[in-house]
Amino acid sequence: QVQLVESGGGLVQAGGSLRLSCQASGRTFNTYAMGWFRQAPGKEREFVTAISRYGATTSYADSVRGRFTISRDNAKNTVFLRMNSLKPEDTAVYYCAARLFAVAGRPEEYDYWGQGTQVTVSS
Repeated sequence: QVQLVESGGGLVQAGGSLRLSCQASGRTFNTYAMGWFRQAPGKEREFVTAISRYGATTSYADSVRGRFTISRDNAKNTVFLRMNSLKPEDTAVYYCAARLFAVAGRPEEYDYWGQGTQVTVSS
């Protein structure tokens, strides 16, 4: 149904910025809410942010609110994650995910996942 490919990760100094992209393939992209999750070594996958089908509603984890911004361009089948003021604790593999209709904050509520992109923030 939906294939997701993340890009844009890398190594950045604390305080720096990155923009992640998630390119989706498949039909009816605008029927899916999109989310970003991250997983650090030895930790469970955690919710970062999500956006509704047309971008009217967004949700953020407390740890990233005010620093990260999610957006989407349905014409390009793409969702973005702008990350500012990065901290070492943001280091993780970041995953793009999709689910039908409404946003959700639990990994098990998402149906499709990308391969992940590594973000490493040095102190």
